[in-house]
Amino acid sequence: MKKKTLVLLIAVMLLVGGVIGGTLAWLTTKTEAVKNTFTTSNINITLKETDRPYKMVPGHTIEKDPKATVLGGSEPCYLFVKVEKSVNFDNYLTYEMADGWTALDGVANVYYREVPATADNTVVVDDTAFSILKYDKVSVSGEVTKEMMDKIESKTDPETEPTLTFTAYASQLYKNGSTKFTATEAWENAQPTP
Repeated sequence: MKKKTLVLLIAVMLLVGGVIGGTLAWLTTKTEAVKNTFTTSNINITLKETDRPYKMVPGHTIEKDPKATVLGGSEPCYLFVKVEKSVNFDNYLTYEMADGWTALDGVANVYYREVPATADNTVVVDDTAFSILKYDKVSVSGEVTKEMMDKIESKTDPETEPTLTFTAYASQLYKNGSTKFTATEAWENAQPTP
């Protein structure tokens, strides 16, 4: 009987211990979920110029203000400008690139500049405009004659009106968090695929 009582007593203690242990509160905690949302990035640029007639007068300068702009919110980038001249342009006019543009090695008439971001290297904060031409002008050669002008006007000669065309391109500055593309690599990246 002693064994039965002992077994019964142990069973009752285990039952009481289970009930009490089940009602004990343990200290626990849980954080709120942190959701990571990955947004897109982009580079946006514009190329604008005041629309006006450009009359050539020998020895004079012509105001011409093309500007390439990297829009705020864009990623750090290389900004490129391709300058295309008509075959006869150099017979009539000259220009210089504005300060800050560097000729791209091995590619004729393409110039670039780096457009960095804010100190934390995230985005270009404000619209950033860059003049393409030094002093926003082109110069008409003092060597241009009335006869040269008459040939253009009469269209009897293969000479046509001289033209100067600009196209802007941009490509991201960094390959990864710290390594920049070279200007040549960035130019290749910016070219449209056929």
